[in-house]
Amino acid sequence: MKAIFPLLALLLLVAPAVAQDHGPFTPSSVDVWFSPKGGCTDACVATIDGAKKTIFVQAYSFTSPPIAQALVRAKNRGVSVQIILDKGQMTEKYTEADTVALAGISTFIDKKHAIAHNKVMIIDGAEVITGSFNFTRGAEDSNAENMLILKGKKLAGRYIENWLVHLRHSDIFVPTPAPVPTPP
Repeated sequence: MKAIFPLLALLLLVAPAVAQDHGPFTPSSVDVWFSPKGGCTDACVATIDGAKKTIFVQAYSFTSPPIAQALVRAKNRGVSVQIILDKGQMTEKYTEADTVALAGISTFIDKKHAIAHNKVMIIDGAEVITGSFNFTRGAEDSNAENMLILKGKKLAGRYIENWLVHLRHSDIFVPTPAPVPTPP
C-alpha cells in the first residue's frame, strides 16, 4: 500500500496538466522503427534512458530484459515509473513484471478487458512510444512489427488521460519472489 501514496501524489500533480482539448494532436516529430532486427528495442531503451521525470507504461506482453533493465535504471535515477500490464503477465513464464516490481516500480494488472492490448510508453509527458511492437525479445528478433516514437505534449497528454482511465480499474501486481536455493 505504501507504493500507492507516491503514485497518487504524482497523479494529482500530472492530472491537471493533462490536455482536456480533444482537437488535433499533431506530433512535432515522428521516428519510425520496424522489426525483425530493426532496432526497436534499442530505440525504446535509448528513449527510456533519456527520461528525466516520468514514464507511464501500458503493455500487453512484457518479456524484454533490456527494456525492463532500462526501466529499473530510470527508477534508480529518480524517474517516476508506473506500469500497467495485461492480466496474461500474471502467468507468463518469462515476464519481466517480477523484475520491475521487485525493483520497486509500481506495477499494476488491467483485468477489466479481455485483452489489455496496449503497447505504450509516455515519457516526461512529451514523447509517446507506440505501435504493434510488444516489449518482448520475439518482437525484436522474429516478428514483423512497427514502433513509432511521437513527440508532442498535447498528444502525450491524451495518452496520459487514457493511462489514468486504465489505472483506475487495475489491481496492484504482487511479484513472485525468486526462489531461495536450498543448501546442499
